[in-house]
Amino acid sequence: MAQDYSQQHRGDGDAYQRYLAGMDRSMRQKVALTAAHLLGEGTVADMGMGSGSGTQALASLYPRMRVIGVDVNPEMVDRARAKLSLPNLEFVAGDIAQPVFPPNSLDAVFDSSVLHHVTSFNGYDHEAAARALGAQVEQLSIGGSLIVRDFVAPDEGEILLELPTTDGDETDAAETCSSARLFERFAREFRPLSSAPGFVFEKVLPREAGWERYRVQRRWAVEFLLRKDYRSDWASEVLEEYTYFTQPRFEAEYRRLGLRLLASFPIHNPWIVQHRFVGKARLWSLEDEPLEFPATNVLIVGEKVSPNEGVRFHSGELAPPNGFLLTHCFSHRESGGRRDLVRRPGTAVDVVPWFEEHGRVFVLARKGHPRPVLQANDADPAIDEGSAVGYVTEPILTIQTDKPLALTVEDALQHAAGILPHQIETLMEATSYYPSPGGLVEQVRAVHVRVPPTYLNRDAHNTSGFSTGGSVRAIDAQQLLRAAQVGALPDARLELNVYEILLRQRLDPGPWIGAELLLAEQPPDQEPPLTTFDLPPRRAFVPDSAPSSTGFLRHLCRYFSEHGPSGDELGRHAREYVVPGPLSTNTVACAVLRRVRDAVLLGLDEDDLPAVQIFGGSSAIWVTPAWRLPRSVRARSEAEAWTRRQLESGYGVEVARFHELGGRYHPSAGVTPEIVFPYAVEARPVRAAERRLSWAPLAEVIAQLPSFREGHLRVVALRAAHALGLLSAPQS
Repeated sequence: MAQDYSQQHRGDGDAYQRYLAGMDRSMRQKVALTAAHLLGEGTVADMGMGSGSGTQALASLYPRMRVIGVDVNPEMVDRARAKLSLPNLEFVAGDIAQPVFPPNSLDAVFDSSVLHHVTSFNGYDHEAAARALGAQVEQLSIGGSLIVRDFVAPDEGEILLELPTTDGDETDAAETCSSARLFERFAREFRPLSSAPGFVFEKVLPREAGWERYRVQRRWAVEFLLRKDYRSDWASEVLEEYTYFTQPRFEAEYRRLGLRLLASFPIHNPWIVQHRFVGKARLWSLEDEPLEFPATNVLIVGEKVSPNEGVRFHSGELAPPNGFLLTHCFSHRESGGRRDLVRRPGTAVDVVPWFEEHGRVFVLARKGHPRPVLQANDADPAIDEGSAVGYVTEPILTIQTDKPLALTVEDALQHAAGILPHQIETLMEATSYYPSPGGLVEQVRAVHVRVPPTYLNRDAHNTSGFSTGGSVRAIDAQQLLRAAQVGALPDARLELNVYEILLRQRLDPGPWIGAELLLAEQPPDQEPPLTTFDLPPRRAFVPDSAPSSTGFLRHLCRYFSEHGPSGDELGRHAREYVVPGPLSTNTVACAVLRRVRDAVLLGLDEDDLPAVQIFGGSSAIWVTPAWRLPRSVRARSEAEAWTRRQLESGYGVEVARFHELGGRYHPSAGVTPEIVFPYAVEARPVRAAERRLSWAPLAEVIAQLPSFREGHLRVVALRAAHALGLLSAPQS
């Protein structure tokens, strides 16, 4: 059946330019979201490419990759061809819902805010999106990625929507009327291509003057909020139905089509939330409880797998412990307080091969490695509503036994990547650190290995016991960091290694594309900031004479079964892991920042931890304020309010603003389903408190990064420095 997209034509040249300008503003995030899921070479189709600017950016960033922009509108294709040209860049006209390329010919397909056009201009048929995804998966080769960034439908049910009456006039003119009046117009004319346009709502008594209150289906409220500021092109915007699939429906479609989920989470664009939602609309439950603002987009990434490989894990019944994890309990010498710790045997080493070509750095990493622990059914729902995925991109991992470190690394490289010892140019041990020392006796050691340009795409040696060990692939280092900034790279170990490689080579990490970080200047303190970070050695803990658990950490073992696209079980194995007993698996970590004169100061907490003492002999360590959240905290806004109280009561600082500091991450995906949400917190000290922060120039912290071994501190310090432009390489 031929599809009719003629209604998408946006009229005169000015209308086209407005549309293209809007696409261009989102280009950097669009490109970044692909970063951890593309090879350094191959063929990628950018479906519904719009202006083609994002397609060109991909072609520029990946000169070894053939990048093809596809759009159903010939005018868009002609404009792109006339304006944009690169040797590896092409544009073709085609319907993204139908086969455009031969079967199994693409290494990646990218749909950015385009599938809702397929449903809207086909009678608002949501199944048209499912059929389009099926056609695109057929064009993917095994190991290829399908990346969808689009709107996401909320859960069903009614809510209360509040809109101002004072931000415009009382006419029906879309460009000038109030938000409340625009909503009432929207309710009459939404989805005009259907046989029954519009929807019903009920006006209810407003809470205060200057606002109207409406009882309405949540989905229609979300549809309005997502488009209420697109007034110049209102007539064309109301044609489109933005939302079609919920996030669970997206995930189910991917698995049905033989795709293994690599990422699945809602995106809350910070700029849109701050400038278009906050103070300009309010959402409430029917019981008058405040609700979170809707996601602005969702990111769903899947990898096409062979028919005999798994696409998901199921968390099953508890199993007897198999001895993988060892539990310890320590007591504080002075207070007598007891601390639970969990340790895994052996010394794990992250092996990070890297190379530089044409001024760009690439790392070889393991993509799609199975981590079923992340999908343990006793892990708490993430406060950002993201789904846990069981396959992650991470460094090549090896265990050091009786061999020297360099020989261990050489063996691992030959085994995993086919790189022989004579091909190694340099081999250098990186800074070791503790990923989550509050409960894990784990020291991450890493070795950075410079190799000749090696654009790999090969299966990793499978020691997991499941259907796959993932694949070893070359990933652009700058793009990998950008992926972490928008939540597309959940493994912190790979990110920290990339930062260290770039810093050692004095190479630029590229622009920060996460939420903008602006700090107001504050008056200086009487006490000068720290510039040296040596801590006096001390041993604050002793092994507990009664090593039974305090109950703070639950050491568990559970069966995890792997399932294929049809739901059949492919394998079942027990895995040990640890979760907090009384608290959530959600953690917040804060870079507490102040701008004083020309310097940005970072708040450091001097702490004592038994895990640190076990490795280094001294318990003293610099940490950043971080907390596991109570289980009652279930949303980002609640987490920020709770964290604000902890900072004010525990550290005596007044919080001015919270800034999301890139995407969430897992500190130790093989041991715990814990998720960390990093924040930059603009604060100022106001009074004495139980604990005291020491203030240090952030630039000095980065300069002396080996002095800081706590994983959360390293992540938030590096991300904050990146966001503030402190990591840029000096210009020659």
